[in-house]
Amino acid sequence: MTTAASRRAERQISPVFVGILAVAAVTGWATWTGFAQQPGVAVFLFVTAAWIVSLCLHEYAHARTALHSGDISVGAKGYLTLNPLKYTHALLSIVLPVLFVIMGGIGLPGGAVFIERGRIQGRWRHSLISAAGPLTNVLFAAVCTAPFWLDALDGVPRDFRYALAFLALLQVTAAILNFLPVPGLDGYGVVEPWLSYNIRRQVEPFAPFGLLFVFALLWIPALNGAFFDVVDAVLRGLGIGDLDTYCGYELYRFWLGTNEYCSVSP
Repeated sequence: MTTAASRRAERQISPVFVGILAVAAVTGWATWTGFAQQPGVAVFLFVTAAWIVSLCLHEYAHARTALHSGDISVGAKGYLTLNPLKYTHALLSIVLPVLFVIMGGIGLPGGAVFIERGRIQGRWRHSLISAAGPLTNVLFAAVCTAPFWLDALDGVPRDFRYALAFLALLQVTAAILNFLPVPGLDGYGVVEPWLSYNIRRQVEPFAPFGLLFVFALLWIPALNGAFFDVVDAVLRGLGIGDLDTYCGYELYRFWLGTNEYCSVSP
């Protein structure tokens, strides 16, 4: 295989990603049209598939920015194919985020593309690589909430509106959590290049436990409430009310049965 052909193969979109995207498209259509006999199942598959798509785009943004910043190794690692099975830790990047959505309705930051930082010169480039992922979540949230803040909900079916609202909630929580300046999260990666060597060396051992530390703090009722107050404020600013996100989560958890309140809400 020639070098040019090899590079093309390294950047071809993976059939795995295309399949996930197809699931999102078909179940989104089923949710919109009411085709599915059990709308909760369609919403569950639509939101889960769309969430995985956003995780893939998050990691792709890191890798693509790293490629243009000097790390040409990301292509050979398969990071540019959007294939989640190519990530360093597929469990952390895909399985755990989906489980957290199911269990708690929160967008867990995934993350497992290994960037060879030694190939990259310049602090701004390092910061941009780290910021690229959560900025993708911000963009995804803007797309999901567009019908709300554009006041274009006329004709949008109720269940699809709820699904979009819940998906937007996941993107907002993921963006906020990722931007926290905690070791191991993208937010710390943004500021790390600007810290002294001594500080970075002292903080480095705590990086593997940063995400666990954040979620331990979220178990504290006061901090959990403050976090979701911020999330709700952002969503309200984008035109999404508590009813939309609540019913979206209830519809998503179809195995718990139909929520009477959401089924009669306009």
